[in-house]
Amino acid sequence: MLNPPPSLGLLRAAVVAPEMRVADVRFNFDCTVAALRDARDAGAALVVFPELGLTSYSCGDLFHQHALLDAVENVLAEFLPHTANLGIAALVGLPLRAGGRLFNCAAFVADGRVLGFIPKTHLPNQSEFYEERWFSAAENSTVDHVRFAGVDVPFGTDLLFHATNFPGCVIGIELCEDLWAVNPPSGTLALAGATVLLNLSASTEVLGKAQYRRALVVNQSARCIAAYLYAAAGPGESTMDVVFGGHSLIAENGTLLTETQRFSFETQIAIADIDLQRIAHERMRNHTFASEGGAARTRAIEFEIHPAPQGDVALHRPLSSMPFVPSDPTQRAANCDEIFAIQASGLAKRLRHTGAKNVVIGISGGLDSTLALLLICRAFDRLSLDRSGICAITMPGFGTTDRTYMNALGLMKNLGVSAREIPIAAAVRGHFTDIGHPETQHDVTYENSQARERTQILMDVANRIGGFVVGTGDLSEAALGWMTFNGDHMSMYHVNAGVPKTLVRYLITWVAESAFGGETAAILRDIVDTPITPELLPLDKDGKLQQQTEDTVGPYVLHDFFLFYVVRYGFAPRKVFFLAQRAFADTYGDEIILKWLRVFYRRFFTQQFKRSAMPDGPKVGSVALSPRGDWRMPSDAVGALWLAQLEELP
Repeated sequence: MLNPPPSLGLLRAAVVAPEMRVADVRFNFDCTVAALRDARDAGAALVVFPELGLTSYSCGDLFHQHALLDAVENVLAEFLPHTANLGIAALVGLPLRAGGRLFNCAAFVADGRVLGFIPKTHLPNQSEFYEERWFSAAENSTVDHVRFAGVDVPFGTDLLFHATNFPGCVIGIELCEDLWAVNPPSGTLALAGATVLLNLSASTEVLGKAQYRRALVVNQSARCIAAYLYAAAGPGESTMDVVFGGHSLIAENGTLLTETQRFSFETQIAIADIDLQRIAHERMRNHTFASEGGAARTRAIEFEIHPAPQGDVALHRPLSSMPFVPSDPTQRAANCDEIFAIQASGLAKRLRHTGAKNVVIGISGGLDSTLALLLICRAFDRLSLDRSGICAITMPGFGTTDRTYMNALGLMKNLGVSAREIPIAAAVRGHFTDIGHPETQHDVTYENSQARERTQILMDVANRIGGFVVGTGDLSEAALGWMTFNGDHMSMYHVNAGVPKTLVRYLITWVAESAFGGETAAILRDIVDTPITPELLPLDKDGKLQQQTEDTVGPYVLHDFFLFYVVRYGFAPRKVFFLAQRAFADTYGDEIILKWLRVFYRRFFTQQFKRSAMPDGPKVGSVALSPRGDWRMPSDAVGALWLAQLEELP
């Protein structure tokens, strides 16, 4: 199985719940080695096994039998060459004698040697757990090294394992109950630099515990801004009083990447690609993490990660072609409901603050103005304001089609707002005469003159009725600068400023399905199906469009994907391209993706001056471009570095 290159920061790792037998060290060793091979065949460079996995967790008083302890140390020595031969790092669990005491330990193994032993900090001793009967807690250790296989091996909870050839890969380790403690060791390890947290566990199964365990792992990964790999003992453990499910999980900064099936007697392996660059970016931009004190002194142990051969391969992690839009319909509907509420609340607050009872909006029959009008209606309803105070104006021009015109009129009528129609053709022709621009010259002046004429009308009508203009442009247009400066770029409140184009469609569809029926819903669905266009170029002889936005600027589904990974995670162009290749493998070829990625970077840098003068508008998601909040970039920043990296791609 082929892997992405380390330069992209993607580390393929596995958690294993192996088949096992209680106290059958040889059988457990064989199953562990077999799983190690399977994980490597799947491309994993790091694999985590359960707590006390070489003996089984439920040995009871057999832990005090020297035959068992001798045997497990012998098979650990046998295990070492397998990591060297396979080129894989592994974490295995075993009971270990050290300084006259017995510890529940994790052994981190790589390159054919044990790099460190980590004793368990918190020993559960309640309900079905009796670990203090057999083991000493880490704090009771009197040694910091253990002699094993003729080598002094570091011993303690202060060990961090640094992969010298894999930037950002720093491994910290805790064991089972450590995670359930009030102050888990993983928090201290994360503050000391650990980006990948490993946990060997033997968590028993009772009703509802799986959900709690999953939430615990996911939340700890979020709290530590890290990857968290949790490997649990399976049903091969003793069932005298409890059952073990083998529930193993991999989470990354609050997101569950994968988990194993529970209650399987056969070995279960879950594999995920951990994004270390994503973790590094989150830590770098998180001031709370950066300023947090209390990082303990640690011992750094260096080793090398050995990824499988590189090549073209699907990722083992969730990757959506529309990162702003949940694929699950239920979650998508819930998100739409919350986003709509955020936008409407922001506008309602502005109305209350200004005391305005009137607003003005331009209605084109397109996506953005439709969503803005729906939001205005919601805000007016919340404040018990009469919708007659919503002055909606349609302004047909040279490129207006019958479809958008009729949809605009129908929508205004059905929503019960004050509708006006002000054609702009005559005024724009007069302006062309004033500035000496031929009407037959269909250039940027021809297009922008119409946009500015419409904005002038909206602003002046707002002054006349004592209201303010609600803008309609969205987040995707702001990213690309696809707006006319001092035209549709301007308003008194930009209600769609935080919503990307790919999400606008779903919001309107959600409103159509949840709030309307009949003719209104039909109009909204037709607006969603209408090609995106500014309608600024004249229609052809058959009255058909000659201008579609995505033909000029590129598919919004690509640009929103680029926007998400460039702004949210700061990824370099080569990584954005790598992810886009996989997300759009069935839709766009490499040449098309590269073409529009170049357009994105070029426009993103050259159009910052428009974002620097953006009106107020509500942030609704994790990506925003307001110059007063999330995105502060000089208008004269140069994009040559980013564009040059694209030229280096094959």
